[in-house]
Amino acid sequence: MTATLFALTFAVAAPFWALMILLPHWSWTTRVISSPLIALPGLVIYAMLVIPALDDVLPAVLSPTLNGVRELLGTADGAAAAWAHMIAFDLFAGRWAWLDSRERGVPALVMAPVLVLTILLGPLGLAAYLGVRTRWVGPAAVPAPRPQRLG
Repeated sequence: MTATLFALTFAVAAPFWALMILLPHWSWTTRVISSPLIALPGLVIYAMLVIPALDDVLPAVLSPTLNGVRELLGTADGAAAAWAHMIAFDLFAGRWAWLDSRERGVPALVMAPVLVLTILLGPLGLAAYLGVRTRWVGPAAVPAPRPQRLG
């Protein structure tokens, strides 16, 4: 069961990544990616792996130590749960970056490698996008007007 859930984790996320990278201008891409629920399949898989193992997981996360986390992740269930965790959060971060990039007018050809980096090495992809987004100013980056004083 664990091996199946592990394999299923990326399979349920891949279509969303494909839409953002390969079909960024398709109207259905915006409709689908606009929903934060795209992360739900990965979150459900994570819950299926973690909830039955809460007795092992809670001590490792409530009072983390390197050895405790290593021991937890060194099991098939722990590795599969960590993978589902990463896939769900990377997808959520990629979704945010993609939506923000559309508002700012960041070209799809610039975003494609950033999204691939986010798939492969999540936090580095997010860091890359935070760097990229400073070059494009769209409605999301325009500050609200300051109130004027009367008198």
